[in-house]
Amino acid sequence: MSVPAWVWAAALATLIALVLLDLIVVNRNPHRITVREATKWVAFYIGCAVLFGIGVWIFAGSEHAAGFATGYITEYSLSVDNLFIFMMIMANFAVPAVHQHRVLLIGIMLALVMRGVFIGLGAQAVQHFSWIFWLFGGILIYTAWKFAFNQSDDDEYDPNGGIVRLLRRVFPVTDDYQGSRLTIKRDGRRWLTPMFIVIVAIGGADLVFAVDSIPAIFGITQDAFLVFAANAFALMGLRQLYFLLGGLVEKLVYLSYGLAFILGFIGVKLVLHALHENELPFINGGEHVAWAPEINNWVSLGVIVSVLAITTVASLMKTRRGVRADDGEAAPAHAEEAGNAPH
Repeated sequence: MSVPAWVWAAALATLIALVLLDLIVVNRNPHRITVREATKWVAFYIGCAVLFGIGVWIFAGSEHAAGFATGYITEYSLSVDNLFIFMMIMANFAVPAVHQHRVLLIGIMLALVMRGVFIGLGAQAVQHFSWIFWLFGGILIYTAWKFAFNQSDDDEYDPNGGIVRLLRRVFPVTDDYQGSRLTIKRDGRRWLTPMFIVIVAIGGADLVFAVDSIPAIFGITQDAFLVFAANAFALMGLRQLYFLLGGLVEKLVYLSYGLAFILGFIGVKLVLHALHENELPFINGGEHVAWAPEINNWVSLGVIVSVLAITTVASLMKTRRGVRADDGEAAPAHAEEAGNAPH
């Protein structure tokens, strides 16, 4: 899809306007985000994504619209699993509830800028090197295996790792939060506050997640504009989803398996595309593999939506059965206590 420069400029201006709106409306008066408020904002951002998809359909056709919708849903669903890490970071740094929205906003904006760089590099790579599809496909299939069979990664995640440790070594950090300030000047030196550190941790964690999500969306569409738009809408809505879901995320017990299937499906799709576009001399003599089928975006959209629906329903049913089982185990104990009580 050929995208004029003015469309890119308009899209970026709209994104900046949404960020400013969020800053003015929500961050003007820092407060604890309620479920009702988060629900409204999630509906707003999903509505914006829907309107964007309709615009793509009108001006670029149904196939590109399906590519955006599939990419957006994939990115958003992968982001739900990332909320576990965000919750760990918030708990680890004891972020006050009134400042959590600001932390997520700034951290995710940093991640979006860095993802933009990755998307630009990835778009150039897929245009000039057909073998990159083999690499992306391999990454996704390996990630799918980790999602399905290695569930300990989240528990082992260190919010203080990497760049956060480097910051603590280079700059002094205050023990307490200084309101919403990122730095303060004390004793003639510039000190970082825990607010600065946690924002870096959120942005860094989301950047790590991009290693999985960027190849995934390039497996759906290779259009840099649609890839960036899908990431932007998913990340913008992620902050409010954090406050809306909260502890409900823990009830999605089968989410990792659903995401594993989705990533594996897209990985296989990328491998088939790599075969179709093959230029490697040691595969089929460097010729395209004609029998390799191409999976269109409508099929991908149907598969992904179906898997997410089945995963969600199965998770909620499992959780409900667990609650009923706990209630059933507690009942006899109460009955025994009543029977032994003095009359």
